[in-house]
Amino acid sequence: MLTELRITNFAIIEDLELTFADGLTTFTGETGAGKSIIFDAIEALVGARTDITNIRADADRAQLEAVFRLDEHNRNSVHAILEAEDLMDDPDYVVLGRELRRQGRTVARINGITVNVGLLRQVGAYLVDIHGQSEHLSLLDVRQHLTLLDRFATSQENLQAYQTVYFQLRQVLKDLADLQKEEADAQQRIDLLKFQVEEIESAKIIPDEEEELKEERNRLANAENLAELGRTAFNLLDEGDAEVPAVSDLLGEVVNALEALSKIDPARQSLTDQVESISVQVEELTRDLRDYLEEVEPNPRRLEQLEERLDLLRNLKRKYGGSLESVLAHAEKARQDLDKIEHAEERIADLKKQAADLIRQVVQRGEILSQQRQEAGKKLGSAVENELADLSMAGARFEVGLSKQPDSKGIALSTGERIRFDENGFDQVEFLIAPNPGEGLKPMVKIASGGETARLMLALKRVLAQADDIPTLIFDEIDQGIGGRVGYVVGEKLWQLGRQHQVLCVTHLPQLAAFGDHHYKVRKSIVDGRTQTIVEEMQDKERLIELAQMLGVVSETHLTAAEETLKTAQQRISAYQLFGNQ
Repeated sequence: MLTELRITNFAIIEDLELTFADGLTTFTGETGAGKSIIFDAIEALVGARTDITNIRADADRAQLEAVFRLDEHNRNSVHAILEAEDLMDDPDYVVLGRELRRQGRTVARINGITVNVGLLRQVGAYLVDIHGQSEHLSLLDVRQHLTLLDRFATSQENLQAYQTVYFQLRQVLKDLADLQKEEADAQQRIDLLKFQVEEIESAKIIPDEEEELKEERNRLANAENLAELGRTAFNLLDEGDAEVPAVSDLLGEVVNALEALSKIDPARQSLTDQVESISVQVEELTRDLRDYLEEVEPNPRRLEQLEERLDLLRNLKRKYGGSLESVLAHAEKARQDLDKIEHAEERIADLKKQAADLIRQVVQRGEILSQQRQEAGKKLGSAVENELADLSMAGARFEVGLSKQPDSKGIALSTGERIRFDENGFDQVEFLIAPNPGEGLKPMVKIASGGETARLMLALKRVLAQADDIPTLIFDEIDQGIGGRVGYVVGEKLWQLGRQHQVLCVTHLPQLAAFGDHHYKVRKSIVDGRTQTIVEEMQDKERLIELAQMLGVVSETHLTAAEETLKTAQQRISAYQLFGNQ
């Protein structure tokens, strides 16, 4: 619900802060004082179109801000939007802001963060429902009529059961269509898959072989140079010549000398041990070089084989993914696809059987849902007509129009008729109204009379109160075209609606205003030659005087009448609290 509203430099409002509570809040005051401007500001805050013409004269910008407390009905929906956009702050409240700049664009904010107006509108749809001069009202959105009917019918359980099998059917039909399409060009696909599998399998790929092959190719390509370098090192170690003795011969002389040294000076035996260890290492190195020289002999045939193998692997990688791992993965996927196609007939038969069974369930559950909606529609129509009669629209007819759209490719009902169906069932729903006797029923969205539309909205809101999750309902001058007697009825119904919603209402009828749990007077004041809107809460004697002024002028007669009006309203409230709708 709306808890706080701040308006700065908007139209004739210079600076206004209001706090709101539960129940019915009424706004009264002279025409032009700014009552509807307050609601215009709220509309702008929930995403309605607004522009710089609403900026107060001589001001650079107008600023609007509202704080809403979330409840169990709208908390999850609002949280889902805020979390998706990283806008969460206090889990129990959301703050909407709008700033109009004379020299720039309009700025929208949620919890202090700038957002686009579309997102503001999306969040606002869960917070406020306004019926006023701009005709901003969810009940005028035909797409909402089916949802409202289902809530009134408490058919969510049947709808959920229907949707479960509907989405299962949609997935089975998609799988079936995909499989049948694959089957249509199956032979060409089979030939391609077989070729790919055979090509990859015949290569007998080993995942890590490419690096080993490259190393071997590098050795063979440089075999002559490697052999020459190896022989040079081997000759220096083991053979030598007349001018340069071999390293092994020189180490032998070193060993003999140090052995003789250690016999004279035993403390230097470690020197002998070290040179003997070096001598052993040189012998091992010599053997390893001899073995290596036997391996690095040129082998043109083997080099050619290596080049052919590496070329094959490069081609496979180019065709199937860039690495040997991806080539092997492609082969496995091709084998699976091949198996799927080769068993397509069995799978198609199984899917057709599943689809037939799910279609039977969809028809069965959809027809149950339609029947429940038909029965609920009749009850809703009757209840709304009763409400309209109380609201001085006796003879008005209201009907929930339910229809099914023929579709030759749709689902076949038990009657054999084929119709369009979707996740919401078989039914197209639209509220129809005939405001005056003798008139034909017409779509509710085409009703022209503001007063009739306002009362129709009130009647619907009363009946659908349990089904409507929007916490704050606003009615701007709902009393157009009605008199004092009906004003009591409208006031009582708005008060009753205020037990389940927060209701804000602008009225010119004292009979309606008397039902307000909270009563604000809106007046104009001239300060320093400028018009300002002042809003004051009326209580006790102040409220009595305001009601008397609404009846005419403040006089003993009108004060008495105002006191009687408040008394009558309280009596009707007390009677309702005792007996309810009986």
